Amino acid sequence: MERDAEKEKTIFSILLAISFAHLLNDMMQSIIPSIYPIIKDKYGFTFEQIGVITLIFQMTSSILQPFVGRYADRHPQPFSLSIGMVFTLIGIILLSFADSYMLILLSVGVIGCGSSIFHPEASRIAQMAGGTKKGLAQSIFQVGGNGGSAVGPLLAAMIIIPFGQHSIIWFSIAALVAGVMLLPVGRWYKTQLHKLKEKVVVPNPVIMALSDRRIHGAIIILCVLTFSKYFYMASMTSYFTFFLINKFSVDIQVSQLCLFAFMGAVAIGTVLGGSIGDKYGRKYVIWGSILGAAPFALALPYVNFAWTVVLAVIIGLIISSAFSAILVYATELRPNKIGMMAGLFFGLNFGLGGIGSAFFGWLADKTSIEFIFQVSGLLPLLGFVAAFLPNIEPKKR
Repeated sequence: MERDAEKEKTIFSILLAISFAHLLNDMMQSIIPSIYPIIKDKYGFTFEQIGVITLIFQMTSSILQPFVGRYADRHPQPFSLSIGMVFTLIGIILLSFADSYMLILLSVGVIGCGSSIFHPEASRIAQMAGGTKKGLAQSIFQVGGNGGSAVGPLLAAMIIIPFGQHSIIWFSIAALVAGVMLLPVGRWYKTQLHKLKEKVVVPNPVIMALSDRRIHGAIIILCVLTFSKYFYMASMTSYFTFFLINKFSVDIQVSQLCLFAFMGAVAIGTVLGGSIGDKYGRKYVIWGSILGAAPFALALPYVNFAWTVVLAVIIGLIISSAFSAILVYATELRPNKIGMMAGLFFGLNFGLGGIGSAFFGWLADKTSIEFIFQVSGLLPLLGFVAAFLPNIEPKKR
């Protein structure tokens, strides 16, 4: 009995280490959209070219992830997290000295490969260290990434914008710190692998009663919800600064601070979403998170500067609570394929965001930067499809 309790214990030291590494990883990734105004002016890029940069980064961050996760389910690689950071380190160094469009594309592609290696196995370790507290574990892990995404634009406003593209090299320190810090996490994971093999997974009788067709349908619904969220998020993370500059004539630093406020709200909403999902049920968090952001997203393009920032923060708080719930819900549908499910949905996160960024960049060149926010505001309305997800959890009081 004590041995079983030990297996289900939540190891907060591992969760916090993984979360902090996630913070550093996503902080380094978030500087890519933060430098768009700089490289657009410096090299004369169009919005479509900016979108392609994001597409290359997001696709390299996404295409490999399901395959890495599937391989990790069968052959866990404890030290792959540190290897991923080596790729990120190389990409950051290349980006700081890139002086052509093709070299910039290569740089962001290498950074994307590092992300593909990191996320599936890190999510798997977080699930393992969380014991019975899956929602809490995933929220702790995910909030690190969201916190890094929020800090990245702020650091870019403080370091890169005043000192230029070459100052990106300073972010290589974060890659080194993360890579070294993940070594003991890898050693811990290696010692736990035999326990993982001995652990017997008790199937959820509700899920066992579902047909494969019903489970596949639920996964497709989760993919549609992920599409609606991350297509909308692409418009915010890649073009919100341009929207503020064009519509309200604010300077670059003010626009970056507003992006920081939005991403900070995303980080806070992730924690709230995980806690609420554990208490009241993940299906309802998924439903309310995406559909609940719709009225605010629809109103955002038509209000003044102050209300634009307020609505952006509200949208960030609401819509960000969905991802942890989606990921845990998906792993509960396929409990023996945690790495593959994590890779699939982290991959969709990056891939759909990249496609969305490229699409909205093309659309902005054809129409206007304001028009893409009018169009993207319709996306959260797709949240209604969450009503068709099966109830796989016991009713929460």
